[in-house]
Amino acid sequence: MTPSTETPAAHPRTVLVTGSTSGIGAATARTLAAQGWRVIVTGRDQTRGGAVVADIEGSGGNAVFVPSDLAGPPQVLRDFARAATEAAGGRLDALVHNAAVCPAVDTVGLTDTDLEATLAVNVRAPHVLTAALAPVMAERGHGAIVVIGSWMAHIGHPFVGLYSATKAAEIQLARSWAAEFGPRGVRVNTVSPGATRTPINASDGDVVARMTAGTPAGRPGTPEEIADAVAWLLSERAGYLHGAEIAVDGGITAARPG
Repeated sequence: MTPSTETPAAHPRTVLVTGSTSGIGAATARTLAAQGWRVIVTGRDQTRGGAVVADIEGSGGNAVFVPSDLAGPPQVLRDFARAATEAAGGRLDALVHNAAVCPAVDTVGLTDTDLEATLAVNVRAPHVLTAALAPVMAERGHGAIVVIGSWMAHIGHPFVGLYSATKAAEIQLARSWAAEFGPRGVRVNTVSPGATRTPINASDGDVVARMTAGTPAGRPGTPEEIADAVAWLLSERAGYLHGAEIAVDGGITAARPG
């Protein structure tokens, strides 16, 4: 099929951000809404999701909450993809794979439940959702996908081995999707955050501070800094980027001062 030359200029740009009820996902939803995107906010917690939507709408943005369970089986994920598309007005222009599970335990301490949930949310869900949504973008000849990776995909760590492995898998999937869908107009790239302050690690502020003290930035990142990189990748200004990984990590994977 020959891709169309249609551009998204004739309708509001629409984006689905998974795991967008808090942290990096919520910051990404707010940032994109402020730039004119209609944002599909999703997660399991309807109260938090509603709060993000209300915040966006209170600032003049456009958002809607669609509940999701990304640990569910493939058919449940496909049903969610259809519901998100309907909530977007029948068309999604972009997809941000942000949702993730990160059990902070070593290999021996990882429970079977956490093992299954981490693989399901971090690998299976992005794969199934991309398979459901990217072909439609490709038929139109225009779309963008951003995977949220992690600096931990590039190092060994004694307490998050499975999480790190799933993030490495997502980054590789993004490269493969770039090769698969890029020739038909769908750009796929990765943003890999460093140690970032979010509500999830709010009680571990001292640990995060020590982790980043020896980096070039000398501090943790913020969700808004990650969101800005995602927004740029989804914009036409990043039109020549395919299969790239942008490390928004304060230099934690690239350099050590002194």
